[in-house]
Amino acid sequence: MTTNKVIVEIKNLTKIYGSRGFKTMVLKGIDLKIFENDFIAIMGPSGSGKTTLLNILSTIDKPTQGSVILDGSDITKAKNKELSKIRRDKIGFIFQDYNLLDTMTLQDNIALPLSLNGAGAQTCIAKTKELAEMFGLKEHLNKYPYQLSGGQKQRGAACRALITDPEIIFADEPTGALDSKASRDLLDCLSLVNEQHHTTILMVTHDAFSASYAKDAYILNDGTMKCQLSRGRSRKEFYDRIVDMQASMGSDFS
Repeated sequence: MTTNKVIVEIKNLTKIYGSRGFKTMVLKGIDLKIFENDFIAIMGPSGSGKTTLLNILSTIDKPTQGSVILDGSDITKAKNKELSKIRRDKIGFIFQDYNLLDTMTLQDNIALPLSLNGAGAQTCIAKTKELAEMFGLKEHLNKYPYQLSGGQKQRGAACRALITDPEIIFADEPTGALDSKASRDLLDCLSLVNEQHHTTILMVTHDAFSASYAKDAYILNDGTMKCQLSRGRSRKEFYDRIVDMQASMGSDFS
């Protein structure tokens, strides 16, 4: 259940690339509040600004104007040292291409952020096994990434993002490289941690099926939020409404 605690507040977020006569305004005054236990999908056609928005929220890029308040602090004004601490303690990332280290076992890949934070070996092992159980990876912890399927690698990447108990998980097209079964497995797991562990998730996706697992879908187009769709009880009905919205916009959601 969504609480009243605001995890991220976006205020008048604007991003302009270029200079003088060659300026392109990619984001045009975005406002959004993300509450604890939210599961939000950001959707939009190619060139809508969704990747730029995610890059700013995850501290990879800075806005031209506006602010991003994460857990009470404006991350757009933070210095590099402070940003490193924010990334380490408050943000989890799930990338499309897994980003697992080939020379480490899955167990060590998952435990790495916690280990770098100074946690003891027993704590790392216990937390890794707990997450691996939840994500169906218990039997694969001693394998290396090359021994895993794409779906197993992505579920491992999700465990790694969750292991430090961050304030929010940012997922960038997390099912983009997966087949339909692996996508469903990952999304089922993300729904589980959202519902049972109250993990806050923001997912950027072009895929209506993936977005239907979220509680709310925001449609971004031409740098502005065009609408918000809320799931209600039926994921199938939510999926149908998302598809209808995509069709009505007549744009390429890829």
